[in-house]
Amino acid sequence: MSEGESRVLFEVRVKEKSSVLLSLALIVCLVAGCEAGSGNPKDMERPQKGEAVGGAGEQVRELTVAEEVEVDRAEGKLVEECMERQGHPYWPEPVASIAERKAGAYVVDDVEWARRYGYGRPFDIAAEEARLSHPNVTYHNALPEQERIRYSRALDGDFDDAISVGLPSGGTIRTPREGCHVEAQERLYGDYPTWFRVKKTVTGLTPLYVPQILRDERLVTAVKAWSRCMNESGNPFGSPDEIRQKRESLVKGMNAAQAQSAEVKLAVAEAECARETSLGETARSLEGEYREKTLSDYPDEFATYQQLRMTALSRARNLENR
Repeated sequence: MSEGESRVLFEVRVKEKSSVLLSLALIVCLVAGCEAGSGNPKDMERPQKGEAVGGAGEQVRELTVAEEVEVDRAEGKLVEECMERQGHPYWPEPVASIAERKAGAYVVDDVEWARRYGYGRPFDIAAEEARLSHPNVTYHNALPEQERIRYSRALDGDFDDAISVGLPSGGTIRTPREGCHVEAQERLYGDYPTWFRVKKTVTGLTPLYVPQILRDERLVTAVKAWSRCMNESGNPFGSPDEIRQKRESLVKGMNAAQAQSAEVKLAVAEAECARETSLGETARSLEGEYREKTLSDYPDEFATYQQLRMTALSRARNLENR
């Protein structure tokens, strides 16, 4: 991996962790966004195939958003420990809050969230600041070229030794099989290649069912009702997606404070109309319905995905208490 490639990979890692785009699809994150041990060293060991991986007596289930935050924080600590063992300083990357993880939804229907965050511009600004000035970035960029490469390989591994996974919608995705990010996930989730495979399978299903949601007459009807409401409030938009597409042009020429104020006003109108017309509720219901249907074709992958996430949560809590 060249020095340029290592820096790109490094900066993308920070940006992804900070901005938290929960999905590449339009609908996903509506469901997740609404939900609101002992420290025994053995609990950190890699589980064997077939081993029960939920907490003691706890049913395997989806994690809440708050629990996802716990796991992400633990991963940062484990990466820090790994890098320190290899002689590198490391500062855990920013972990998105519960509020931040609501950004990017198909439609905003939380009025209070809209009043505070608009469309999440404060999160965008923080992500860009982290990309440019997080201690990991500034330290990495100040190193001589060969040290930058060594640091990046210790953190992110080398694509010359990578795992490839086929995506449900077609194509493949690759990731290095070593590096401190991999080690941290190995310690949390267990068998890393298995975790990477099931994660990319389950989270890669959205292109298969989102087009069906967008064509569903129930959503089409709700969007039309929402659009009428928005027109009546003086905001003529045909769909939430139209706002997303025009978002930057709507605040062109404004400073940061003016842009945020304008977006808050529009986001509040969007949320009020989404509540009035039940667009958010309809989108969440359809997302759950179509996702469940699609997941039925991948029962083993989904079961393993849930199990490993429960394992990671248990281990994250043990790490916090040790």
